[in-house]
Amino acid sequence: MAARFADIPFLRVPVGDDAHRWHTFPGERTLVVAARTLTSTIRVLEVLPALLRGDARVTAVFAHDPGSAFSDGAIDLLHDAGCRVMPWEQLPHVEPDLIISASEHIDLPTGRCPVLVLPHGVGFQKYVPDSRAPRERLSGVVPDELLEAGRAWLAVSHPEQERQLATAHPKTAGRTLLVGDPCLDELLVSEDRREGYRAALGVQDNQRLVMVSSTWGPTSLIARNPELPARLLGQLPWDTHRVGLILHPNVWSAHGAWHIRTLQAAALDAGLLLMPPVHDWRPALVAADAVIGDHGSVTLYGAALGRPTALATHGSEAVPGTASADLARIAPRLDPEGGLLTQVDGVMQDHADHRHDPYADVVARAFELPGTALARLREAVYELLRLPLPPTDAPRPRALAAPADPSAPVTSWVVGTRLGGAEATAPGRLTIGVSRFPSSVGRERPETERSFWHLAVEPAEERDRHLTESASVLLGSTPAPDPAAALHWARATLARWPGSLLAANGVSSGVCLVSLRDGSAVEVAAADAPDTPDTPVTPGAFVDPALAASVVYACLRAGIPPYGIDVNLRLDGAADGDRETRLRLRPRMP
Repeated sequence: MAARFADIPFLRVPVGDDAHRWHTFPGERTLVVAARTLTSTIRVLEVLPALLRGDARVTAVFAHDPGSAFSDGAIDLLHDAGCRVMPWEQLPHVEPDLIISASEHIDLPTGRCPVLVLPHGVGFQKYVPDSRAPRERLSGVVPDELLEAGRAWLAVSHPEQERQLATAHPKTAGRTLLVGDPCLDELLVSEDRREGYRAALGVQDNQRLVMVSSTWGPTSLIARNPELPARLLGQLPWDTHRVGLILHPNVWSAHGAWHIRTLQAAALDAGLLLMPPVHDWRPALVAADAVIGDHGSVTLYGAALGRPTALATHGSEAVPGTASADLARIAPRLDPEGGLLTQVDGVMQDHADHRHDPYADVVARAFELPGTALARLREAVYELLRLPLPPTDAPRPRALAAPADPSAPVTSWVVGTRLGGAEATAPGRLTIGVSRFPSSVGRERPETERSFWHLAVEPAEERDRHLTESASVLLGSTPAPDPAAALHWARATLARWPGSLLAANGVSSGVCLVSLRDGSAVEVAAADAPDTPDTPVTPGAFVDPALAASVVYACLRAGIPPYGIDVNLRLDGAADGDRETRLRLRPRMP
């Protein structure tokens, strides 16, 4: 361990033997943040700036405790945030006025200063391995010696947690502070920015975002069903659904980003929104339309936001009688091996059919005092520091910043097309249903006389040459400036890839040109678009080349000439069947 301590030099300023010689801001009190795990470090960094905003009386330094199995990433996070970090072995040489941590399992040196422990999740809902002994302990409870010395204070979000702690661990009686939950407060105040978060993540208006959430450990969702994100992407049509994944920071810290990305490689190639463990998972959760989770806190946060929530698993380490256990009792279960589209859409529909939020009672048992957590925390911190509150207004929860889109572009698709029955066909007009799935997770299903499957690829972007060589449909990556350029691109592309049947590219005016190998071409436009492809159209009238090509492909496979007809394009998997677009197919002369 000494070698690891040596990686961080002793600080000389703002704390140290002669710090008074070097500092610019003298400070009246010293606050030390004990940073032990990545998870707890994230939580403190999320709340501390608002508590100390604009107050030069308080000097804050961070002490890095590398003793946890989940400490990896914490020191990098602190340095990236610009924090002053001292090694753990320097802490006995510092005389802090208050120690704050969101990690309860810390070995603090003897002293008299108070210790404020913030929760790094929702309540005390899990049994976790005890690093000091071959047993389990209740997550969130500090060592007995801190309680016996009267130094420790545990922040809780609901009075029920105070009663739970007193029953499970009597020494905590009288050592809790009811403050609420600052994370939930920020999630709630950010709800009116939901559409902006969805846009930042690349989620379209007609797509429903299904967020998968997993805690850590052998009974977590990701441990029991690591293939679930890929299976969801392989069964939920791309044009109507997106899939995200939020993993507990302990998973990132213990296994590393390389291993996680390798494990989820197929899903990532399919456009999985793998949210990083710091900050961006929160606006991504606000953006979600449904949550599939386990016994972790993020699942409960999703329910608190009123999102349709289902559990794919619920681990044995969950504590009975807690809000998480109550959620497990009433939330629907998702069978990872079953038909996922039907289950996911059923969860959302059942939730919508409820006149009242089915999780309201559970949420009420987990959270109290919404919107006040930061103000209450600041009061507690300054009381423990023995300082009067600053003259500034009490901090209020602020809307979260928009997340960055972590997904990779999808460049190849397995596409299913389905001709509607006679009852769905008007004279001169076909109804064609389309389902697209990224090729890394999709698979072709059996065909019939009225349903077909094909592989579509963007040859300029797809890195797997075998896929491009196998594709029936080739797609342009960017719109051509005019029809002549689109036709030129199609001829050159079909010549380069002789195994393909047709090539499609959009035109900047909004129509799409689909070129066949025999030299003919089909102009596909929205039915309300202008009659000439050179006339600009409104944004809603733009035609996706992949969908246009799918319609033409289905016509050819069904023996229907794709000229001079109208088609009702229906996106399979759309909510209430409301994603239907009328397309006009006309011949385009070379």
